[in-house]
Amino acid sequence: MLQLKPSRGVSSDLQAPRASSLRNPKTASNPSEVDRVYGEIFDAAMDRRLLPGAKLTEAALCSIFDCSRSTVRAALAQLAYDKIVLIEPNRGARVWQATPKEVRDVFAMRRALEGITIDQLVALDDVDRRLAPLDDMVAREQRAYEQGDRISWIRLSNAFHVELARLLDNQVLTDMLSGLCARTTLIIALGGSPEGSACSYVEHRDILDQLRRRDAQGARAAMDHHLQDCEQRMDTPEEGVADPWSALNVRR
Repeated sequence: MLQLKPSRGVSSDLQAPRASSLRNPKTASNPSEVDRVYGEIFDAAMDRRLLPGAKLTEAALCSIFDCSRSTVRAALAQLAYDKIVLIEPNRGARVWQATPKEVRDVFAMRRALEGITIDQLVALDDVDRRLAPLDDMVAREQRAYEQGDRISWIRLSNAFHVELARLLDNQVLTDMLSGLCARTTLIIALGGSPEGSACSYVEHRDILDQLRRRDAQGARAAMDHHLQDCEQRMDTPEEGVADPWSALNVRR
């Protein structure tokens, strides 16, 4: 039977959450077969093991996950609903690849929702207490980068924004921002090596410092600088492996 190998380079002591676990924590603890396939493909895309434009063939995915075609189709349909996969008639499924307009739209909405998150956090009386767990997350993000643990670093960098929104206990806001963060990850994936910008944890720490000062303007400026840095990292797309067998680390 085919078995999936774990993602290479992930250190358990860094506690880097899989991106799929942030989308729906309940299904992550007790996944159905569809949830399992969805999560593996989603995480491969978020970890940049599976690049935008990669073809997702049903027959290959059935072999990879040792599951039925109906399970694969249901997982792909959910991924398409979440804008992670694009399904085209007579062409099948592939990982979503943004158009120039979609890039502008995604980053514009990221700035808007991150700004709302900042304004609401600054207004809280107990913002210091709520931010405390994120200090540890940023410290782990820095360790992951310094140890060369690329996947843990990417996961923690992405999780920071979702967990920042989760502090407000507004599930609608968290879901919207989580979806935009996922699409941002796919956009940046074609912009060259993520290691080209090592300052994500520095910028995250600056955002937390501004929030503790209850300086909404300063926190917004730090967030805008951070997102601008992400957007500007995009350059000529790299040639990457788009074969699901390789991307999902499968033993044949």
